[in-house]
Amino acid sequence: MPIWKGILFQDSISYTIDNMVFFHDHVIFIIISVSLLVLYFIIVTYCTSSFEQGVTEGHEIEFIWTLLPALLLVFIAFPSLKILYIIDEDYKFSLTYKVIGHQWYWSYEYSDFSSVDFDSFILSIEESRLLDTEDRLYGPWGVPIRMLITSQDVIHSWTIPSIGVKSDALPGRLNQIIFITNKPGLFFGQCSELCGANHSFMPVSFEVLGVNKFLSYF
Repeated sequence: MPIWKGILFQDSISYTIDNMVFFHDHVIFIIISVSLLVLYFIIVTYCTSSFEQGVTEGHEIEFIWTLLPALLLVFIAFPSLKILYIIDEDYKFSLTYKVIGHQWYWSYEYSDFSSVDFDSFILSIEESRLLDTEDRLYGPWGVPIRMLITSQDVIHSWTIPSIGVKSDALPGRLNQIIFITNKPGLFFGQCSELCGANHSFMPVSFEVLGVNKFLSYF
């Protein structure tokens, strides 16, 4: 795999991560543009012999270089606020899952289905490269899903980059995230909190299915 692909985002499967990728590209474009402009002025300053070294003030240019950064911050702030609103938006969810972090595995409960709960342990290194699990979490695409996340021992963090969700699992507290996936597939995450020696060995394996296929499992 080319090296440059390692610095890109994973393929998105939710509206949230689509907006995060857009915001990332938006900010990077502004940073590169400002950097090139500053570099241009530095080169012009040191390579132009007619540059006036004795200038001590200039009200016009001072007004411009005060106004432009303020406008740039506005262009950055609006997409950022939109993403914060999307992340915190309280959808009318259709399914509720409960996620419990342990040292070092996850437990899941399908709250809308009676007596459906299981522990999700990592597969062997030869089979999964530390990403897949013995029992996967299943969910339907196009359906709002609520995750109630907690921990039984220490602080964990339930994360799936492709969906754009990340929430700490705290002992004695329930954190909530709501998301909607927009296509089927198999997607992976890992505990992204330093919860102990084996924190990187508690992956998240989430398979998104069509609604009918998802219901057939129950």
